[in-house]
Amino acid sequence: MAEALLELLSEEIPARMQARAAADLAHLVGGGLARQGLPISEARAFVTPRRLALVIDGLPTATADIAEERRGPRQGAPAAALEGFAKSAGIRLDQCEQKETANGVFYFATVRRPGRATALVLREVVESVLVGFPWPKSMRWGAGPARWVRPLHSILCLFAGEVVPVSFAGLTAAASTKGHRFLAGDSFTVGDFADYREKLRRARVILDQAERRSSISTVAEQAAAAAALTLNPDDGLLDEVVGLVEWPEVLIGSFDPAFRAVPEEALITAMRTHQKYFSLRQSDGQLAERFLMVANLPDPTGAILAGNQRVLRARLADARFFWESDRKIRLDRRFDQLAERLFYAGLGSMRDKALRLARLSALIAARIGADAGQAERAGLLAKADLSAEMVGEFPELQGVMGGYYAHADGEPIAVADAIAGHYAPQGPQDNCPTARVTVAVALADKLDSLVGFFAIGERPTGSKDPFALRRAALGVIRLILENGLRLPLGEIMQESHGLYASLPRDAAATRQDLMQFFAERMKIHLKERGIAHDRISAVLMGGARDDLLRIEQKAFALELFLASDDGANLLIAYRRARNICSKAGDSGAAWSGGDALEEALDQALSAASSAVRSAGEDDQAAMTAMAGLRRPVDVFFDRVLVNSDDPAERSRRLGLLGRVCEIMDQVADFSAIEGTTAS
Repeated sequence: MAEALLELLSEEIPARMQARAAADLAHLVGGGLARQGLPISEARAFVTPRRLALVIDGLPTATADIAEERRGPRQGAPAAALEGFAKSAGIRLDQCEQKETANGVFYFATVRRPGRATALVLREVVESVLVGFPWPKSMRWGAGPARWVRPLHSILCLFAGEVVPVSFAGLTAAASTKGHRFLAGDSFTVGDFADYREKLRRARVILDQAERRSSISTVAEQAAAAAALTLNPDDGLLDEVVGLVEWPEVLIGSFDPAFRAVPEEALITAMRTHQKYFSLRQSDGQLAERFLMVANLPDPTGAILAGNQRVLRARLADARFFWESDRKIRLDRRFDQLAERLFYAGLGSMRDKALRLARLSALIAARIGADAGQAERAGLLAKADLSAEMVGEFPELQGVMGGYYAHADGEPIAVADAIAGHYAPQGPQDNCPTARVTVAVALADKLDSLVGFFAIGERPTGSKDPFALRRAALGVIRLILENGLRLPLGEIMQESHGLYASLPRDAAATRQDLMQFFAERMKIHLKERGIAHDRISAVLMGGARDDLLRIEQKAFALELFLASDDGANLLIAYRRARNICSKAGDSGAAWSGGDALEEALDQALSAASSAVRSAGEDDQAAMTAMAGLRRPVDVFFDRVLVNSDDPAERSRRLGLLGRVCEIMDQVADFSAIEGTTAS
């Protein structure tokens, strides 16, 4: 077994494309080799700003010999056909075999093909992959037709220590490569992956992206601690910086304290977006007038840090200008400018959305105990910052800057906070608002979008969700559940639909589709919290679909009940009763008297039914009432022959079993629990 090593050295690869490119290289080359009879045991891909590398271990030196049997003409076929078949197989006719088949006797030829050298197969596969490599964007350079993400400098390709002469973009592979652009000297040759990796390190290149990430994270935290500061965690920025450096060097700089007058979110975003700097905090949690950057080479003279501080000063000066300029226009005076912005074709302008948002926020606020007037005001102004210069420069600050401008305009604190927080939560790691006015506006914003897009037929399909409607639905779920809200979601959807001027789908159809959509999202949400999917289905099929909080409460209660001995045994009894009734094809007669065992079960069923009804929304009490059925049902099955020869007796007993299912299904649809279906 031998090792294959491939490296593609180029100009800088955009950081956002690197991880996908490494995965694609491993998948495409590995898959190509496997299709040629060279299954791989391990393929490892690496990426730095300037190079893609792949090492494959455990390859044989050649593909296996192949013996393939081909069927030819039927016995008695014309001589020309027989000779043609033998010639195509590369053998004489007398070397063919005649075999009996279900359709008669046919000629068969065994074609043997010797294995091919792995180096030759590797060359063909790599060249094919390079020609069609799926970069999101690629370019041509020079006079050739080849395309790559950036101009290629060299190709290194080895198998078993020998050069594989892969050819692409006017380059032919060799056994040499180069190290760091500025810190290393001339090119060097390598013999295998271990040699390649070690020589790259001596040439100031850390090949493994995971190692670079860990190094940057550790050194950055140490540098911040040494300055009595803490690093603002930012995994997304860390991943991007890893793709910008081959030999990371952490530096800490500072900026003018005068810029602290600008909201910290704007300062952090300016540092992060334009300069790829990490922000730092003081021990009291305040934003420090310092930043942390990761350079691609050491800075013994401080020139790199000084230059970056000058650039940052200009960036922060822009942010301060936007902040001061935006505050000259009140947020409510920006409202009419929203008419110039399209929300979506068929759903009106952003001004139309803001008007709907104001009304829907007030309706929701009234239901959750929030100030309806403040919610309406916040909904009206929630999108007004879209015309602000700061948001134009940093779109990720929409809402946040609106909150600051509302505070500056003298709006009530609850209104300003609701404007700032109405996009939340935007992901599973995002904090969920708890202030009632903010919750009302956040719910209204998401539900307005969901209703509108579903009503015009723009619902998510497969993996495609261009309007982030799944995220919006999960945001609604979190807002409701984490705040313990009892909301008739279907009614609110209907009210939201009525706020649109016109929509192609009526409110009932839109509501039905959306409730199904929410049911699927609830399954995902509760499954992540440890509730089995069939338990969730049992609750949803039992009729609890409109009130998300009740769905969650019942699902947890059902999970606990079925985890108990009483619950597990009663579920077995339910399945047995359901199967007997199903196979009998008879729902049975209403019980009106019978033997003592039937009477005992009837009394237990009556008591349980009454207790379940009385329990109302006390799920624990309802489950306890059902648990009381376990013993009488067990005794009934042990001592009573349900399928009696006496038709009247049989019908009575089937009726009792039907009532067992009916009472349990008042709590949840137990037929949805896996293993319940009649066989």
